[in-house]
Amino acid sequence: MTDETKKNGTDEEINETVVDLKAETPVEETEAAEAEAVEPDPIDLLREENEKQRDQLLRLAAEMENLRRRTARDVKDAKAYSVTAFARDMLGVSDNLRRALDAIPEDKRTEEIKGFIEGVEMTERSMLSALERHGVNKIDPEGEKFDPHFHQAMFEVPNPEIPANTVVQVVQSGYTIGERVLRPAMVGVSKGGPKAEPAQPAPEGKPEE
Repeated sequence: MTDETKKNGTDEEINETVVDLKAETPVEETEAAEAEAVEPDPIDLLREENEKQRDQLLRLAAEMENLRRRTARDVKDAKAYSVTAFARDMLGVSDNLRRALDAIPEDKRTEEIKGFIEGVEMTERSMLSALERHGVNKIDPEGEKFDPHFHQAMFEVPNPEIPANTVVQVVQSGYTIGERVLRPAMVGVSKGGPKAEPAQPAPEGKPEE
């Protein structure tokens, strides 16, 4: 092998090495770029964590507000309806006082028992007044349209001159406590008359007279 052949062989090996180094360089740069792309930005991580914490706090605040409202409603109902059973029993006592007064004939109401009658009437009024202070209110539906939520129909009264389903007689007074019915009023309702017309809404733009 001549010196020129050896020289050409050495040059070819050098050229191949340079080519190989140039071919490997883009691969290394790509791997480095991919590594940088995969590694998340710390600021983005903090921002994402902050959003998660904020969402959890908002949910917790909403749950606490709902709990506060439920508790306030339960406390209000407990105060308003805690005397329901007692009030219902006292209504029975009031009914007996009224029956006792109604049982006395007019011709027997002499001066001798006048003080007794006035005492019973005063006791009845005092009891009803005390119940009213605790949210118990009387239902007096005579002349009103029958409402099954507040009235209990005991009988029908034929009367073509009165709209049907009108309360014409109250057998026993009803009472409410707060927004609930403590005892429905026992009533007699009319039958045979025209149907009661629903209230007509006022025209838009004109006040009701």
